[in-house]
Amino acid sequence: MKSYWVKLKNLLELVKFSHTLFALPFALSSMIVAAWGLPSLRILIGILFCMIAARTMAMAFNRYLDWEYDKQNPRTQNRSKLATKRQILILGIISLVIFEISAASLNFLCFALSPVAAFLIVFYSFTKRFSPYSHAVLGVCLSLAPLGAWAAVKGSFASMLPFLLSLAVFFWTFGFDIIYALQDVEFDRRFGLYSLPAQFGEDLSLKIAALLHFLAWIGWAFFGFIGGLRWPYWIALGVVACILGSEHVMSRKREQAKIEKIFFELNAWVSVFIFIGILLSIGIQGYGKQ
Repeated sequence: MKSYWVKLKNLLELVKFSHTLFALPFALSSMIVAAWGLPSLRILIGILFCMIAARTMAMAFNRYLDWEYDKQNPRTQNRSKLATKRQILILGIISLVIFEISAASLNFLCFALSPVAAFLIVFYSFTKRFSPYSHAVLGVCLSLAPLGAWAAVKGSFASMLPFLLSLAVFFWTFGFDIIYALQDVEFDRRFGLYSLPAQFGEDLSLKIAALLHFLAWIGWAFFGFIGGLRWPYWIALGVVACILGSEHVMSRKREQAKIEKIFFELNAWVSVFIFIGILLSIGIQGYGKQ
């Protein structure tokens, strides 16, 4: 029995299950704005299952499709020791099934859109083989989280708010994935893989990432203004500006440890602070009053 728990732990470590925090807070943020508070328990659980399954599916298929590359990359070569290629494929398929069932449990719109989301999630893993704009595709994938959560609550897209939040998440993800790609510039060039830093150079790529993060912040500001959010949200957005600024200061040194910290810690705090700001703002204004 112990060996099964060890295998499960290794699988979850391989797909970085603990980093579901990237997109989940944005889905929950969209959910509470759409419901102006908390929706029914059924919708909340459905959204949680969709998000966790989608994130696990994305990482599992990415690990499966990049298996041979990861084994040759000094930064990722230990991944193959955590699980077998077959195990990671099975995890991806199981996650896909859970994702589809969870989407179907929400409403017809979510179920109808779920194959599109699943396709994009899997397609992303191929893009680095032929385009330097794989970072943008990842941005599209994460930007689906607030749209999906809004659809789960409302059953339609009769508001521009989820699209504003989605656009901001797109810019944010696009930017931080460019920074993350700095770690593999030499490897990507040697093996014929594409990324913005490998294709256009690190200095230009960092400038593009900074511009994208500025656009993300503007998007979040418009979301808060049009959504009528109060002071807790704007304080949170101020903190987010500081976090994004520190990311770009740290990324200039291009040290792997700092880039890992940017990707896995600071970016998680961005989504968490925005979620907390929205939650407190709606709490002050009163649930169900909009």
